[in-house]
Amino acid sequence: MRYQHRCAGIGLALALIGGTLATSSVRGQDGDGPRGPVFTVANESGRARTINVAGLPVVASGNPFFRDLGRNGRRCVTCHQPENNMTVSATGIQARFEATGGTDPIFHENDGSNSPLADVSTVEARRRAYSMLLAKGVIRVGLSIPANAEFQLVAVRDPYGYAGHNRDHELSLFRRPLPATNLAFLSTVMWDGRETIERGSPSAIHFDLAHQANSATQGHAQAPNSLDDITRDRIVEYEMGNFTAQIFDRAAGHLHAAGAEGGPERLSRRSFVFGDNDPLGCDPSGANCTGSNPAFDPIVFTEYDAWAKLNGGGRNRARGAVARGQALFNTLVIPIAGVSGINDDFGGPGHFDVPIVGTCTTCHDTPQAGDHSVPAPLDIGVADPPVSMAEGGDSVHNRFGLPVGDMPVYTLRNKTTGQTKIVTDPGRALITGKWKDVGRFKGPILRGLAGRAPYFHNGAAATLLDAVNFYDRRFNLALSDAQKSDLVAFLRSL
Repeated sequence: MRYQHRCAGIGLALALIGGTLATSSVRGQDGDGPRGPVFTVANESGRARTINVAGLPVVASGNPFFRDLGRNGRRCVTCHQPENNMTVSATGIQARFEATGGTDPIFHENDGSNSPLADVSTVEARRRAYSMLLAKGVIRVGLSIPANAEFQLVAVRDPYGYAGHNRDHELSLFRRPLPATNLAFLSTVMWDGRETIERGSPSAIHFDLAHQANSATQGHAQAPNSLDDITRDRIVEYEMGNFTAQIFDRAAGHLHAAGAEGGPERLSRRSFVFGDNDPLGCDPSGANCTGSNPAFDPIVFTEYDAWAKLNGGGRNRARGAVARGQALFNTLVIPIAGVSGINDDFGGPGHFDVPIVGTCTTCHDTPQAGDHSVPAPLDIGVADPPVSMAEGGDSVHNRFGLPVGDMPVYTLRNKTTGQTKIVTDPGRALITGKWKDVGRFKGPILRGLAGRAPYFHNGAAATLLDAVNFYDRRFNLALSDAQKSDLVAFLRSL
């Protein structure tokens, strides 16, 4: 079978019990490091490590993060697994399907299947029902358009026959679980910011994460009652203690060697200040942006500066590629045009397609982490529909090459202007009801990328090279193959 072939490389050494990890199969990978307990796991690029600076084991079986608090067998760890850098990967999900015949708790029809009405009576029926989860590692999120929204839903094309046709006109949105690690750098909780209730301080993030833990337990795990405050706080304590980064690359070797500063130990010592290095000059609300910040420094990543001076072959050749990729990420000139959240907000009327000169770090500005340091959802085109919907063609890819033909497509109309937009996910607009927010999503923390494929909110980029190719096409960068290779080498070292 197709999924069996893809899963063969990782075997089934990790036994799965009730959607969590069998303690006997992973305890040997836990140990003590200078910053607390550690968990090291192999991935396609080398090895990643998660540490917990709160002093808790990374596989903290006694913490409610690992306990069954709902009624369908799901736990936080079901979708935030240590061996996948505290999220899930498509490959790991496929292995769980083959090991259990699609009965692991992650395969539950309330939000794991393409439709909650899907047939899950046999293994092959479950393989079809959970095809999006298996292929892209996405969970179905059901949201309706706010009653006071500036727009209305005028058409739905859902290949699974559910979205928009149920009693509440619920939209089916397929999104990747975000990693439950490196959360000390967060400015926004969830892809669409719906759990970002309070802003601007560590206590605000703690409140938001506690609220999210309860929402997830009642939603994904179908718990009948709210979590008590002590349980919420224990989950957040565990999550906030986690830091994850790549520690070894098969080509470049140890990522702290020869003066480099890779790995989670150094990352955990980095400070974060809400709004630090925001290029758009936004206040803590993520609004009232001036469009510029004279204190902005585009040099966001410096972990591999020492490798820029290395010469020769072997490890040094690979380390040079990582350093070049880091330099490209920090300094490559990007003509940013047609990005909702930048060009329309700061370019002024009639300037949406007029380029603003930036770099990768214009949007990935948090030092050493790469997310945005204030809430700043953007539409870069990841939620664009298949070309067949947008331009009359028959492609299953959108105009920037991402495969989105297996996703529902929504046509929205502005109630005031009559303008329409076609998207696979309205994003932030389903929370705010604002027309300008259609298709906008936050940029995630970039650390620990290797081992948690696929990428983007909808899993549309299967590999890091696919993600680089998207940006190359999206912004007409004309990157050479060597530049793409260097960027991938850097991204997988994070």
